[in-house]
Amino acid sequence: MDAVIYKIMSKTAWDEARAAGVFLGAPVDLADGYIHFSTGSQVRETAAKHFAGLTDLVLVAVATEPLGAALRWEPSRGGALFPHLHGRLDPAAATEVVDLPLGPDGRHRFPEKIP
Repeated sequence: MDAVIYKIMSKTAWDEARAAGVFLGAPVDLADGYIHFSTGSQVRETAAKHFAGLTDLVLVAVATEPLGAALRWEPSRGGALFPHLHGRLDPAAATEVVDLPLGPDGRHRFPEKIP
């Protein structure tokens, strides 16, 4: 499976997680019982489907290996396997955090290095 996964969230939520030393999840994560992530090949579709038109977002990259058994690859959209973290996320686990601005076409602009 992928060595790096991605979480899209508001800058405010990320700042709060960093201050608290833990990210428990966004409301949808808390409702589902796990933290939703996407792979590099899934994250653009995730942004379009769940974050369309939203500003003030960040893209948080997390290495999968340190997450251990709490990270599970489970079927979601159309049977595709998505990474779900069944536990808390330590913000220190982030390998990179970048702004996720909207472009002139209304779509989010991702770093070029995302697959």
